[in-house]
Amino acid sequence: MNLEKKTDKEFTVLNLTDPQLGVEEWAEDAQNRKILEYTIKELVKRTSPDLITVSGDLAWAGHDYAYDMLADFLDSFKIPWAPVWGNHDNQKGEEYIRSVAARYKEHPYCVYDDGPAELGNGNYLLKIKDQDNTVCALFMLDTHDREPYINDEGEEKSAWGKLRQNQIEWVENLCGELKNEGCSDALIIQHIPIYGFRLASAAAYKDTTDHKALTVAQSMGTECWNVGYEDSIGVQHEGVASYPADEGALDMLKRAGLVSHIVVGHDHINNWMIRYEGIKMIYALKTGAGCYWEANLNGGTVLKIGNNGITEVYHEYVDTTDI
Repeated sequence: MNLEKKTDKEFTVLNLTDPQLGVEEWAEDAQNRKILEYTIKELVKRTSPDLITVSGDLAWAGHDYAYDMLADFLDSFKIPWAPVWGNHDNQKGEEYIRSVAARYKEHPYCVYDDGPAELGNGNYLLKIKDQDNTVCALFMLDTHDREPYINDEGEEKSAWGKLRQNQIEWVENLCGELKNEGCSDALIIQHIPIYGFRLASAAAYKDTTDHKALTVAQSMGTECWNVGYEDSIGVQHEGVASYPADEGALDMLKRAGLVSHIVVGHDHINNWMIRYEGIKMIYALKTGAGCYWEANLNGGTVLKIGNNGITEVYHEYVDTTDI
């Protein structure tokens, strides 16, 4: 799918993550619906996006009405929107996701694509084009729900999902094709963080950081960051809930040399941005009160794309105190 960028204007991507309301929360007078709708309306008004992306956990698996209400609401802005699935979306299996996706593809502004069936659901590529030039590519990836994991005692356990080997190879091959056609920058949007987020967090934050007490304002300084990571920002109020072993995604990205940013959701009260091993790893800002949240970490994440790729990334906070 190609999306057109105006030559004299940056292309704006507004990312929402983990809206995750259930059927009851979409009732007309439900407080969480009011918070979510107000938040997204404010974000659209402030940022005037060219594309809205949703990095997973759109609702709760089985809550068909909630999925349909969110899709209708996003369509109402008349702006292209593109989702990826989260672990909660995937909890009823691939056939359920396909049934939701079939309805989503009937929405005129939804640019979702099923992608190769062997990779899961919704692994697809969006190209931002300025005339005939691809100025940036967006990989929309499915991190599934749970995956088997062998712990140190040799026991098989269930762990958070990950990018599987065939997905990693698919991204690497497409990176080569994109570079051959002159594209010089790419972005990944997925739900569950890659293992590299654990490495980035461990490298960037000082060991003395009190994560529970750290505020966003404090993270804008340098006191909590190790040398070389002073341009990082954001908080980590819960652990990095990735698959517990290295799936190989970061090594592939370094090898492929095209993807400069990766945006994830999943961990609702983390919102840090850390450049690690040449990749800017970004926890998207949680959108709304669904499932759990911290009210002061509410809003969306904005990415600006110029003629040579991504030029700026920032969180746009929305105060819902008076809602």
